[in-house]
Amino acid sequence: MGTNDDTGPAVTTLRVGMIGYAFMGQAHSAAWRDVNPVYADLPVSVELTALCGRSTEMVTAAARQYGWSRAETDWRAVVEADDIDIVDISTPGDTHAEIAIAALRAGKHVLCEKPMANTVEEAERMAAVAAESPGLVAMVGFTYRRVPAVTFLRHLVQSGRFGRLRHVRAVYLQDWLADADSTWTWRLDKDKAGSGALGDIGAHIVDMAAYVTGQHITRLVADTETFVTERPLADDDGTGEVTVDDTASFLARLDGGAVATFEASRFATGRKNALRLELNGSKASAVFDLERPNELMFYETDAPAAEQGFRRILVTEKTHPYFDVWWPPGHTIGYQQPFTHQAHDFIRAIIDSTAVSPDFAEGLRVQRVLDAVQRSKASGEWVELPVEPGSGAGKGAARRKPRRGVLRRKGK
Repeated sequence: MGTNDDTGPAVTTLRVGMIGYAFMGQAHSAAWRDVNPVYADLPVSVELTALCGRSTEMVTAAARQYGWSRAETDWRAVVEADDIDIVDISTPGDTHAEIAIAALRAGKHVLCEKPMANTVEEAERMAAVAAESPGLVAMVGFTYRRVPAVTFLRHLVQSGRFGRLRHVRAVYLQDWLADADSTWTWRLDKDKAGSGALGDIGAHIVDMAAYVTGQHITRLVADTETFVTERPLADDDGTGEVTVDDTASFLARLDGGAVATFEASRFATGRKNALRLELNGSKASAVFDLERPNELMFYETDAPAAEQGFRRILVTEKTHPYFDVWWPPGHTIGYQQPFTHQAHDFIRAIIDSTAVSPDFAEGLRVQRVLDAVQRSKASGEWVELPVEPGSGAGKGAARRKPRRGVLRRKGK
């Protein structure tokens, strides 16, 4: 699995330390547990070694529930541990940069949840350290890329089926904050979360649109709104100030010529997890809806006039992306399985010494879009984004070749 004879025996196990154990921690835990049973061809075993959280009682219970070998309460103990190869960061955004940089400098591979950071400056530092760490894989967890229907839609775009792409419409709507009496959480604190709906769910559609179309935002004009500025605290002891957006929307121009609109809201009453991406090209159109994750609606202009209309493609065939390891055609998968795909792709990048996507350079690109939205809201004007050739999904991402032998541990 490596060629460096002086670095010790080949590795047969990759040991994961995960920091954070809430919603994303649970999803990531299931992915690390499932990746070996699902992908029988993996030449390494994944070990759930350490789970970290601030509360001893709660993290110990979570470790027991999710199948981790031990619990920690100091993330530095995980990052510095000799028996950890991968650091999985599933914490609030204000901690991402410090943990990721420390992990990379300690020689660990890093999977970091989105958004990559709370600020462009933090994301720039993370990307710089990752670029200076040959042999280490650093990836951002934009998991929806690995929904088979989304990956297949990207393939349709790359094959030229759409002709000239004209419109991109991306929305992500939830309603978990629509009740003004819902309790305050850390996600409503700018210092912890960086932004509200913009970073929490808007980051997903920014990345997905770029990944699927291969086009990137060059300029945008945006607006945001906070509908409820104070919320009751969970302990009934007063209220907490809401310092993030409840909704964000923006109009954008893409570098391939398409016009795009984006909307993210956590106040869309009746919408639970409604991510929708629509593409309109000169030859075809398509719609993806995360609430119908195994389907694409597809329209082509060259169909006979009497037969034109959107048709449903059930993306469950063995020839569709990722489905070669799943059930017979027509037997669908759900929300959890793309996390397993993500774990597999991350591990393959490590053991094959290949580039990973989305890497920290791509995460930085998304962070710059989020920052531009906030600057446009403040100024009321269009904001230009820098041209960054070679780092974007679908544009031939720069492929830094890690050193050989990354699966050998010195002295082990």
